[in-house]
Order: sequence, then structure tokens, then C-alpha cells
Amino acid sequence: MKFSVALAAVFLPVLVNAQYGPETETYPETSTTAGAAAAPSAPASSSTNINVDVAPGGKLVFNPSNFTAANGTTVTFFFPQSSISHSVTQSSFANPCTPLASGFDSGLQDAKQFSIKITNDQQPIWFFCKAPLHCGTGFVGSINAPTTGNTYDAYLAAAKAIGANEVTVPDSGPMTGGVGAVATAPPAATATTGSAKPTSSKSSAGHLVANGVVALLAAAFGITLA
Repeated sequence: MKFSVALAAVFLPVLVNAQYGPETETYPETSTTAGAAAAPSAPASSSTNINVDVAPGGKLVFNPSNFTAANGTTVTFFFPQSSISHSVTQSSFANPCTPLASGFDSGLQDAKQFSIKITNDQQPIWFFCKAPLHCGTGFVGSINAPTTGNTYDAYLAAAKAIGANEVTVPDSGPMTGGVGAVATAPPAATATTGSAKPTSSKSSAGHLVANGVVALLAAAFGITLA
């Protein structure tokens, strides 16, 4: 009997693998592998919360880049998981690519979120990304900009006019405070989806046939299955 069991143990894996191949594991795709700039992304906005994507899809833009927000509204900027860090740095209409004294600044970030709260919706709020040469490409945004005169389009054009002559702004980390809107906390980490557990690639039908092979071998060697 022991000899029969031993033979069954030897030949069963050979027979099954010869017909169906070894069992393999596959890993379902998760959000962390979807793309360099895919996570995190801003959720839908509401009447009291406006969410902004920073560099969505790797493009050097804010989305949305120009919008209105009433007093008390929270504006949250979502930074992508990327090898290139970006910032949300407050500036002025006169100097689009220069930080505003006492203005808010997220500092250079990736895979984070940064929030400001509107405190004076009569005050236009101008901001840019201070990563080297990003502002000069038009990586700027505004909140409550006028519709005539000092408009968002004029601000964007002024930033692009600076172009490659943009002066690199040193990164000293996040700065709270602000003019017209206030940041009360530094950027916070945004949760990402964890690794998925592997799943077997062998089908249920394959397992049923393998069980049949087991039964046949058991009958051939006189083994009683429990």
C-alpha cells in the first residue's frame, strides 16, 4: 500500500502538469499602476468644496485653472503620484511667477493634497507652480479673477511672456497663511490602493479534471479517498 501511495504521489503531478501546465498566479491591476500621473485624482466638487487636479495626465496645468469660490469654500489641490513634484504657490497679477509675500505655498509635492479656505471672495487669488520653468509655460491658475481688465487670460499671457526667463524659486517647504484665502495646514498624504492579492489562473474546469485524474489513479492503485 505504501508503495502504491508513493507511485500515486509521483505520477499525479506529472500527469496533471503535462496536460494543463503548472498553476500560475496573476495580479489584477490596481490604481497605483494605472499611470505615472493618474493617482491621486480630484473627486467631484460640491457647493462648499472645489477640488483641483494638479498636472492631470502629466500636463502642466491646473484643472480647473480659473473658477469662482464664495467665502467659506474649501479648495483642495490634488497632486499626482509622479517623479516630478509640483506646487501651488500664491503670487500676484503683476508678478505671476514670483511668490506673494504672506501668501500660501504648498511647497513642491507629489501624491499629496493641499487645502485653502476662501476668506475674501472680492480678492482675486493668483497662483502658480514653482517647479523650475513650469510657470513660464503657463502653469498658473486663479480664483475669483475679474472678467475684465486683470483677467485670468491676461495673467496667463503674462506668465507665458516670462517663458524661459523665469527665475527659479527656492523651495522652503509648505507655508500656511494667504491673502484672500488661507491655508491652515501643510499638505497631507493621499491614500492609495494597496497591492492586490494574486489569483490562480487555473480554471475550475481544470481543477475538476485534475480531481478526476486523482480518482482514476486512486482506483488503479487501490487507494480509498476520504
